[in-house]
Amino acid sequence: CEDCGKSLIGECKLHGPLIRAKDRAIPSRARLTLPHYLTLRVLELRAGNQQILGVFAKKVIQKRTQFGPYVGQLSTKLTCYDESRLVLQVLKDGGKYFLDTPNEDCGNWMMFVRLARNQEEQTLVAYQHCGEVYFTTVKPIEPHTELKVWYAADYAKFMEASAVFIKEESDVSPLPPVAKEPVDPWICSSCGSTFATFALLESHQCIHKDRV
Repeated sequence: CEDCGKSLIGECKLHGPLIRAKDRAIPSRARLTLPHYLTLRVLELRAGNQQILGVFAKKVIQKRTQFGPYVGQLSTKLTCYDESRLVLQVLKDGGKYFLDTPNEDCGNWMMFVRLARNQEEQTLVAYQHCGEVYFTTVKPIEPHTELKVWYAADYAKFMEASAVFIKEESDVSPLPPVAKEPVDPWICSSCGSTFATFALLESHQCIHKDRV
């Protein structure tokens, strides 16, 4: 104690405890990578102080805006599984690997994006390119709207999932995710393929036109 000049075990009974100053909390790597026009919101607080987060737009985000690549650890199995998030895999060196994010310092902000339960709330599409996973907006996203993602058609086949995901609140997604039958999907008149959004259908039809 600097007031009485004594070395004590514990608090000084005469002058009381020291005033403890805490270090400033350092945000995780994932939170630091969040673009300035996006924000994280706590949607639910579960047991053990576990926060369920969502990513929301702070301003209008244009259609065809690309985010990524998704940052995660390549792993042959997932160490952390959250039914509200997409399971992502990539093909590298002939092997199929999970993009695992066991904690917020192993990924970027894209790990917080929740999956879309239906076409109406889907704002992003996930796809693989050159061994990386990217998210791209399929429609303009208005301020205060949550970003939600589902697989692109080809990536859905790679993940053995449906091109459209419909999930009831009581459902639990298995691993790998198995979706219910699509409701009112966009159908290609040339080959009958189904797509989650009109934007994906447009892109697919362009391929047919190029072939013609």
